[in-house]
Amino acid sequence: MSESNEKELLYGLEARIAPATAFFTAVQHLLASVVGIITPPLIVGSVLGLNAYLPYLISMSLLASGIGTFIQARRIMGIGAGMICLQGTSFAFLGVILSGGFLVKSRGGSPEDIMAMIFGVNFVAAFIPLLISRFIGQLRRVFTPLVTGNVIVLIGISLIKVSITDWGGGNGAADFGAPANLGLGALTLLVIVILNRIPVRALRLSAIVVGIAVGCLAAALTGHLTFKPLQGSWFELPRLFRFGFHFDWTVFVPIALVSFISILEAVGDLTANCMLSQQPIEGEAFRKRLKGGILADGVSCMIAAMLSSFPNTTFAQNNGVIQMTGVASRRVGLYIGVLLVVLGLFPAIGGLLQQIPAPVLGGATLVMFGSVVAAGIRIMTQAPLGRREMLIIAISLGIGLGIEAVPEVLKQFPQVVGNIFGHAVTSGGIVAILLNFLMPMEKTTATVIEPVKSIKAN
Repeated sequence: MSESNEKELLYGLEARIAPATAFFTAVQHLLASVVGIITPPLIVGSVLGLNAYLPYLISMSLLASGIGTFIQARRIMGIGAGMICLQGTSFAFLGVILSGGFLVKSRGGSPEDIMAMIFGVNFVAAFIPLLISRFIGQLRRVFTPLVTGNVIVLIGISLIKVSITDWGGGNGAADFGAPANLGLGALTLLVIVILNRIPVRALRLSAIVVGIAVGCLAAALTGHLTFKPLQGSWFELPRLFRFGFHFDWTVFVPIALVSFISILEAVGDLTANCMLSQQPIEGEAFRKRLKGGILADGVSCMIAAMLSSFPNTTFAQNNGVIQMTGVASRRVGLYIGVLLVVLGLFPAIGGLLQQIPAPVLGGATLVMFGSVVAAGIRIMTQAPLGRREMLIIAISLGIGLGIEAVPEVLKQFPQVVGNIFGHAVTSGGIVAILLNFLMPMEKTTATVIEPVKSIKAN
């Protein structure tokens, strides 16, 4: 594999790269990730009724992603992985953030109260990766690929419901499920699939962006795209904790659990990045890089909360861009960070992105959310699955998805229990971790997995 990588990698991690080449490569990374960055604030804003602030929320998401990406690439004082680790708004937090927002709304809270609570809780939760980074070596021995993959599958499956809702027309749409809505989503999805299968690098990198553009064009031609007046100014400097700072333990606990679980996903992404960048994936140098990457994730989340943005995480799709372009130079990460900051300083850009019809957005996000499920399955199946592993998967998926599908099963418990364990990620993830601890390894499984470990060690 290393010999093949040496031929495919045009610029190594520390290689100096021409500005034009670095800029062009950075643009490709943006094309692969910008939709993923702006989608969470679009979903949260539309579902919780924060439409008046959506341009600002999208703008701050881009700004926070840019600052976090720059820190990861620059590796300041040991903070950062020193690689192209694009920091984007995490999908994993959507469920618990929406639940917390609805809780504040049910208490009579205003949109400003909802955001003050969400960003205040997210700021405190950002300390979790900061602390965990100190013990990342020990945690990698505790959380196996089985547990990590299981959690990622639960995250993806729980988010697919959001995609299908948008595909049908969005929450509360009068024409929900109309053939026209389903057709727009299907067209968007079809374009993305076709472009992804064409062996042309530029088309594959921009498949999602082109798919959304085609979907919007079709919506405009059929009268399903109505341009709304742009809200907010064209240029606006960020304000720290613009909506205030609130904190509630009931909202915090589910978000804290997802913060802890998302670290497992980040570890996998950082490891894959090291492999593609031809860096060691074991030893002291790797542990330091891993520690710096998780530490930067925490710092990035703190900055995001202060800027009124949602938690950030290391995006996995950009590893594919490294592999396809053969450019691993971390200087490209600096360019990406600067470009995202520039985009974030113009809230009107968020207003334009807000015009995307919900069915088009649903068709595009289905690909991303489905990819999360596929990535989780791939991680789970790294080693052969014996009876023990299949039992853990069956129970954790069954409990997690079952509770999320029928949340009324917890209505006899205090409300805090439902808020914490009413999500597939938290309930199923905790069950997977506990079962992995409590269920002894089978002798046959141990003999099969051991050679895999020895191969990795060699």
